[in-house]
Amino acid sequence: MRCRQCQTLPEEVARAADLLGRRWVLAILWAAAEAGAVRFNEFKQTLEGIPPRTLAQRLMELEQAGVLERRVLDARPPRVEYRLTDVLDARPPRVEYRLTDAGRRLGTLVDAMRAWAAHA
Repeated sequence: MRCRQCQTLPEEVARAADLLGRRWVLAILWAAAEAGAVRFNEFKQTLEGIPPRTLAQRLMELEQAGVLERRVLDARPPRVEYRLTDVLDARPPRVEYRLTDAGRRLGTLVDAMRAWAAHA
């Protein structure tokens, strides 16, 4: 029997749950926002156990979802960096990722989950 008062799950909620429910996504967001990880290897060190292929895939998915911003800069040798602010490192990167406004707003969700876990 179908509930007459129940609403279907909104499409935007389903999309957000799909993205955020993928393995390692919330950990990557935390690493970008809180741990200060800026390079691929720093993410790997911060997120022990994440396969490099998975990390690369999740970064691409977060970029496509508008959570991370990718900027290509001219540098030799090519490097990839992930940033939250506009402050550039003294050694200019070739490619860097930054959280977008939408990505920074997800920090509230991560903080709420951390608070819940601390009291669970």
